[in-house]
Amino acid sequence: MQSQDVAPRPSSASEPVVDVEQAEAALVEHYPRLVRLAYLVLPPGLGRNRRVLTAHALTQRALPPRRSSASAIPAQSSGPDTEPGYVFVRLQVVRAALEAALPLRRRAWPKRAQLPPLLPQVWGLRLFPRSGGADELALDQRLASLSAPARAAYVLRGLEKLPDSAVREVLTAAGVDDPAAALAEADRLPDQYTLLDSPEFDPCSLQARPTDLVRRRQHTRGALAAVAALAVCGALVALPDGGWGPDGAAAPVYAQNASAEAALDPGRLVRIAPTAWQTSARLDFSVWPARGGLTGDTALLRRALAVWARPGEEVRVSATPGTATGGPSGPPQLLYAGEVDNGLVVVLYDGLRIARYAEPKGSTAGAALDLARVDGATGPEAAAVVLGRSDGNVRYLTAPWVRKAAERNLLKPASGTTDLPLHDGVAAPLANPVVRTGDCTAWTALQLTDGSGTHLLTDLGDLVPARLTTGRPAAPHEASGTEGLRAWAPFGCSLAAVRSQGVRSVNAWQYAEQPLPDESGSAAWVCTRAETWRGTGTQVLAQFHSPGVKYGAVAARAEDVPACGARDPHVLAGVLWRSQAGSWYLLAAGSENTASIATTGGVHASAEGNMLAVRSRQGTRAGLNGTLDDGRQVGGLR
Repeated sequence: MQSQDVAPRPSSASEPVVDVEQAEAALVEHYPRLVRLAYLVLPPGLGRNRRVLTAHALTQRALPPRRSSASAIPAQSSGPDTEPGYVFVRLQVVRAALEAALPLRRRAWPKRAQLPPLLPQVWGLRLFPRSGGADELALDQRLASLSAPARAAYVLRGLEKLPDSAVREVLTAAGVDDPAAALAEADRLPDQYTLLDSPEFDPCSLQARPTDLVRRRQHTRGALAAVAALAVCGALVALPDGGWGPDGAAAPVYAQNASAEAALDPGRLVRIAPTAWQTSARLDFSVWPARGGLTGDTALLRRALAVWARPGEEVRVSATPGTATGGPSGPPQLLYAGEVDNGLVVVLYDGLRIARYAEPKGSTAGAALDLARVDGATGPEAAAVVLGRSDGNVRYLTAPWVRKAAERNLLKPASGTTDLPLHDGVAAPLANPVVRTGDCTAWTALQLTDGSGTHLLTDLGDLVPARLTTGRPAAPHEASGTEGLRAWAPFGCSLAAVRSQGVRSVNAWQYAEQPLPDESGSAAWVCTRAETWRGTGTQVLAQFHSPGVKYGAVAARAEDVPACGARDPHVLAGVLWRSQAGSWYLLAAGSENTASIATTGGVHASAEGNMLAVRSRQGTRAGLNGTLDDGRQVGGLR
C-alpha cells in the first residue's frame, strides 16, 4: 500500500489564535480522548506497549514548550461549535501521530515523534489496554492495513464525528498531501465506528504484565558476575551442614517440572469419547468430546498450550472477573480445535476454567487468549461455549447432548424462532445482542433443546452464555415457556447492564402488581438478579413496567446484596411516576410478605401492606423503609 507523506504546514496570520492556557485547559479536560485518538492513528506495528507510551508522549507534547498567558498560537477551526483550544491540541496530536508513522530514512534526520518517547517511561512492566472481542481485533487489523493518513481519516470520522469536509481540513492542516485519497482509502473499511470507543483502544485504562523476567535476570547476573562469584564462594565456605535454607529440596525458580511439562504436551491432552456423556451421571464440560477439523494439528495445539502457560507481549489476554489467568496445573481437556470464520480456534478445559485460543489463519500475529470460570457448571450452564464473534455475530459450540438450536428475539416473544443448523456441534452464527443495543429494538437469545427440555441463554460478552430463568428466587424455572418469554420481553434490554461481568444466570421475578392512581391500569414490579461464577458481584435491578410503555424502567439497583435471591427473597423499591392526568405520584412496592411501607425525606407517608401510592412533586427524593410480616426491617433498593 502506497504511503502518503506528511509535510509541515505553515500557519497563516489570518487564522484564529488561542492562548496557551486555553489550549492547556482543553488538553487537561479532554486528555483521555486525545490519547485514544493518538493511539488509534499510530501504526499498530509499534507494539502495544510502545504504542501506549508514544500516544501519551505525543499528547503531552501537544503544547508549546514555553508557558505564557500572553503567548498566542494559531488554531484550525473545524466548525463553529468546536472549542478553539481543543481544535488546536487535536491538530497537534494528529500531526505528531502522522509523523510517528513515517518510515525512517537513512539520509534524513528523524523527527522527534519517530523516536521512542523519553517520557513517560515504565521500567519492569509492559502496559497495554484491556482486550476486547473478535470485532475489535478484526478492526485493529483492518486499520493496520491502511496508510497513516487514511487511518487518521477513519478515526476522525468515527471518534470525533467529523464530516468529510472537516476531516479534509484537519488532514490538510496536519500536512497530508492528498486528503481526498486518504478519505477514499478509509472508505474501504466498514463503518464500525462504535468499536472505536471500546476498552480495546483505551490507552488510559491499562493492564500490566512483567517484562521478560528470565532475560532481565540473565542481564543482571551478567552485570554482577564478579560480585556474585565472590558471594557464592563466601556462602559455600560458611555453609552449615544443614543444607541450603528453609526451601529445603524445593526446585529453583524456572526449573523444569514434570506436571508443568505435561500441561504443555499436546500428546497428553485429555480426549473424551464421543458417547461418554450418554452414560455419565453428570452432564458438564468433563464429558464433552474433542470436536473440530484440527484436533490432530499438533503444532496448533502446542501453540495454544504454550500461550496459555506463557502469553507473550503481543497476545491479547482477557479473563472474566475472578478468573485466574495462569496456565493449567496438568494436561487440560480438549473441547475443540478447528477453523472458525477467518481464524483458527482451540478450546480447552481444566476442570475450573474454559480457555479459548485464537489466531488468524497463516499467522500467529494477533493471537488472543480468553479465559472464563465455569466451576460447577452442569446441564444448561454447560450447554454452549462461544467459538468466536465477528461482523456482529456470535458462533457457539454446543454440548453433545443438545439436539436443536434456534435464535429468538427476547423482546418479541410471539415472533417465533429461527433454526440454527448444527454441524458437529457448531451452530450457525446468530446476531450478537451486545453489538445491537443502539436503541434496543432487538435482543437475541440462544434457545437450546435437549433431553431435559428447552433452555434460553444469551451472550453477555463472556465465553459462556448466561442462562435466563423466571420465577421465585427459591424455585426458578426455564424462561423458554410462554409465561417466561412474556415476563422477559419488557426487560431484555436491561441485560446490557451486566455484560462482561462473568454472569452465570439471570432470573426475572415479578414480585408485585400495583394498581395505578387515576385509573391508569396496573403496573408490574420485577426484580432481575444476575448471579456470577465467582459468587461476588451479583447485580440486582428493581424494574417498573407501566401500561402503554414498551420496556421496563430501572427504578433501583444494588450490588452484592442478598435481596431478590434465594437466601433473602425480599424486595422493596420505589419510583416517581406521572399519571395520564399529569399528576405526580411516589409509588413503592415490596414483595408479598411486606407488612407495611413508610417513606422518609422529601415525602412522609406510610401504608399497610406491600404497596404505597402517594401524591408528590416532580423531582422529589425520598427514602423507603419496610417491615416484614415477621417484624424484620428492610430498606429500599437504591
